[in-house]
Amino acid sequence: MKVKTRKTWRNVARNQVADPLRIYWPESLDDVIEIIREAEDKGLQVRAVGSGHSWSDVCLTTGYLLRPEKLNKVLPLDPVLLRDGVDTSTLFQVESGIRIRALNDALWKNGLSIINMGGYDMQTIVGAFSTSTHGSGITLGPIADSIESIDIVSDGGKVYRIERSDGITDRTAYEAQYPDRTLVQEDDWFNAVAVSMGCMGVIYSVILRAMPQYYLNEIRTLSTWEQVKKDLRQGDVFTENRHYEVLINPYKVRGEHRCLITTRNRTEKPSGLPLDKVKRRFFAECMASIPRLYKVLNLIFDELPNLAPRIINMALRGIVDDGFANRNYKVLNIGVANEIPAYSSEIGFPLEDDLYIKAVGRILEIAERNRRQGHLYHTSPISLRFIKGTDIFLSPQYGGDTCMVEIFFVRGTQGVFEMMYEYEVESYAYSGRPHWGQVNYLTGSHDLVRSMYPKYDAWIEIYQKLNKNGTFDSPFSKRVGFVEHTFTPA
Repeated sequence: MKVKTRKTWRNVARNQVADPLRIYWPESLDDVIEIIREAEDKGLQVRAVGSGHSWSDVCLTTGYLLRPEKLNKVLPLDPVLLRDGVDTSTLFQVESGIRIRALNDALWKNGLSIINMGGYDMQTIVGAFSTSTHGSGITLGPIADSIESIDIVSDGGKVYRIERSDGITDRTAYEAQYPDRTLVQEDDWFNAVAVSMGCMGVIYSVILRAMPQYYLNEIRTLSTWEQVKKDLRQGDVFTENRHYEVLINPYKVRGEHRCLITTRNRTEKPSGLPLDKVKRRFFAECMASIPRLYKVLNLIFDELPNLAPRIINMALRGIVDDGFANRNYKVLNIGVANEIPAYSSEIGFPLEDDLYIKAVGRILEIAERNRRQGHLYHTSPISLRFIKGTDIFLSPQYGGDTCMVEIFFVRGTQGVFEMMYEYEVESYAYSGRPHWGQVNYLTGSHDLVRSMYPKYDAWIEIYQKLNKNGTFDSPFSKRVGFVEHTFTPA
């Protein structure tokens, strides 16, 4: 097992930095158990980092940092451990460090497809679902909803398999084969651990539910915010499309906010289509792949900030497309645009009572005010995606269908963090819930997180059982209030 001492770690966006005591690259479940036990013996903390694509401080630690690159294997599914009658045709077991790109390839080779994913495929599957990463589609929940079973190593190096109450594992067979492990099949445990941001232990592997291979066709068209609001309130866009997304120019040009509508729907295997119908638009991909493009954009926005509204309109026009059909995961991945260095915050708003539409309206008002008063400009459109509600306790989609509003800024944008802070604070009035893995300013003061999540106390109860010794505490868990602070004067 590879180990390095006092080596600086940075996330991909380079806005989060840690100097852990050690960085480990475990290669097996036994390695993970050994690391956790050693850390506890020395009174240190342990944190697994995934691929480092989070913008938040969720991965930081001063203790032991685990990098899972070598825990990237597809594991053979053991049918002996499963209950009679379980449909194994779409079950797939993988180690926690496998990236979504490799997972997609492995699934496809086995005649399967991931049910849904976000727009990026270089995250680890566990890093993605542990922070409630999602795609879009009002009939599709966050990625964590596709997980059937979680193998996690918690305090003392104890191994748990955690599933829903009607879980897929046969208790008698499991306990006979693994007498030193614990099978927990309880909804509360599963709904707590599925989105736990690394605070309850180190996840070693998961069994996920996939689906038979399928293809998608993507269409991108222009509209306006006024028309989009009408379509959203009418609701047909949700029922007529498997995936429906909106990009909004934060600024009016000639009296209207330009929007780009993206729909993705099931289609037959592409056959005989011209090249431009099975690949993304060539010009847009080429532009996004230009090295240091973000620095060019920053220079333009810094010197000529008033051009921002028109540049965003031009960008939206540049990705209009009347059809792009391919394997589902090639369509869901938005392409080389992911390579442009950026910062992002994302906030979930309930669809109920049009709260999300009111929240977007408020964001647009603030953007316009900052443009006029402070010469602060967005350098990217605002994204709206729509996700089915979930029972997972600390998912921003808990309890009801949700609109996730993502606010991107090209790295180096002036005032970026000030703007994101203001949007988040304003969002609370509209029942907003910030995404754990993106830039957020949640704190434990005034029970803010508890007020957002009705099942917060149930989550904390499971957290305290799996983190008895504080092994998985971190700057993140202290900031958001999971760790209770005590102070005794000298």
